[in-house]
Amino acid sequence: MLEDAAETQVLQVTYREVQRRFANVDDPAHGWEHVKRVYKLALHIAEREEADRFIVGMAALMHDLGRAIQYAVGMGEAEASSALTTHHAELSVVAADELLVASQISPEKREAVLHAIAAHSFSHNIEPRTLEACVVRDADRLDGLGAIGVARWAISATIRRTAQTRTYHPDDPFAERHTPNDRLYMLDHFYTKLLRLSDTLTTETARKLAKRRSRFLREFLDELRWELGEM
Repeated sequence: MLEDAAETQVLQVTYREVQRRFANVDDPAHGWEHVKRVYKLALHIAEREEADRFIVGMAALMHDLGRAIQYAVGMGEAEASSALTTHHAELSVVAADELLVASQISPEKREAVLHAIAAHSFSHNIEPRTLEACVVRDADRLDGLGAIGVARWAISATIRRTAQTRTYHPDDPFAERHTPNDRLYMLDHFYTKLLRLSDTLTTETARKLAKRRSRFLREFLDELRWELGEM
């Protein structure tokens, strides 16, 4: 249960505000659908792990606000350049802090929410110091696994590809002989990140949820191996 009706109200207002900010984000893999799934997963995990659901819910809703800033329509050229070179988690912390201050959240809870946002990123490599931060990070990483994870991988790889990018290494599709490089080969992202996610989960609830999703990733790769005649 949330502590009181005021926190429930703040969550509802924040939910609508974050949804509004993501309305023009042109990245299905990191847009509102992703945020909504992470929010739902995070509250599910929080309930079973007895974490503070308000802190978890607020952090989950705002964990990718920085991406909305990076995709903001009408952003000035200089501002856009600065935003695109700043890690999205850092931008998310700044944007979330503004909303938390406006909602008059206590300094202690505000700090807890901001830490959970900062610690969620795989690439930013900040260790979560609280149960709530662990829950949010686990929920975000679970969304990179399973069928949804495969769909998000394909979307992200397509968005980020360059003229040199290939679907997979022509002589070593499953990174058995070369060092994985997902900037050159889309499929290598499974080996640089996706297959490693389940080992980084910290809550028992998330680890249980990850088993089926991780198994699907490996089944997908097995099927692809068979279709490519690499068995």
